[in-house]
Amino acid sequence: MKIRTALAATTAILLAGVASAETMKIGITQNNVGVDSYQTTYEKAFIAAADANDAVETVVLDAGGDVARQIAQMEDLIQQEVDAIIIWPTNGEAVIPAVRKAHKAGIPVIVTNSNIAEQGFDFVKSFSGPDNITQGARSAEIMCDKFKDMGIENEAKVVHITGQPGYTTAIERAKGFEDRLPEVCPDVTIIDTQPGDWNREKSQQVMEAFLVKYDDIDGVYAGDDNMGVGALNAAKAAGRDGIIFVGATNFAVGYEAMAAGEYWGSIYQSPVDDAEAALQTAIDILSGKDVPFLNYFDTPKITQDNMGDFTKPVF
Repeated sequence: MKIRTALAATTAILLAGVASAETMKIGITQNNVGVDSYQTTYEKAFIAAADANDAVETVVLDAGGDVARQIAQMEDLIQQEVDAIIIWPTNGEAVIPAVRKAHKAGIPVIVTNSNIAEQGFDFVKSFSGPDNITQGARSAEIMCDKFKDMGIENEAKVVHITGQPGYTTAIERAKGFEDRLPEVCPDVTIIDTQPGDWNREKSQQVMEAFLVKYDDIDGVYAGDDNMGVGALNAAKAAGRDGIIFVGATNFAVGYEAMAAGEYWGSIYQSPVDDAEAALQTAIDILSGKDVPFLNYFDTPKITQDNMGDFTKPVF
């Protein structure tokens, strides 16, 4: 009997007996492990957590940022009759038909890190990851507080480097920032927004163009520190000092730049916590436990002022 068949049992006792007697086969299709160190660390942590659990067998796949490949991987996992599927979506809308197909096959789907579009929620058991809108809002608060300390909250100009277009995390972090900033600093102006695609080199090029186009830039908000440090490198190369850099996921390079006094703040998010939370969410669902649909873990603010309270990220 497959675990998902056991989920249909009418008694918790029967479910517990099946779950303890059989290995849970959990498949995961990831977004793009090679694109940044966060996703690489996530994969290592996921595999380590699964290897440490004798009740779990995993099928670990990576879409390489390709939507078509991820849809094919979903089909493969369905054909393998895994007990649950974890998906880190390459595109929040494009993967919905594949998620629906898994749902129709009776396979519970857990979305990790970056949620799918809302129209696909009916086909998902749970989302495990950070609250990206809150992250963006907290980044806005970090930036506004710094501008107030500098006395430029009535005139500051900000450029915004977003993640990959169509990617839910990028959309939500941008929304959180852009909605919150005018609430806390109504006179600060976002003068331009361009995608950096989660890529440091591209973000450096985007920032180089911003620096040519605008003589006055007081702050840079980037969807993660990988992009933010790319922007910082462009500003340093151009000799443009005094710009406040704020990210939305603290990378090791961001932490180091903060320690050097070059990068102001970010949001602390552990890929190890992210991976372990996704796996545990899948296990809990297969074990019949009550799991919230939005299963967030906390991601606090980190700045030069409080970074001593946090360990340097491993990614």
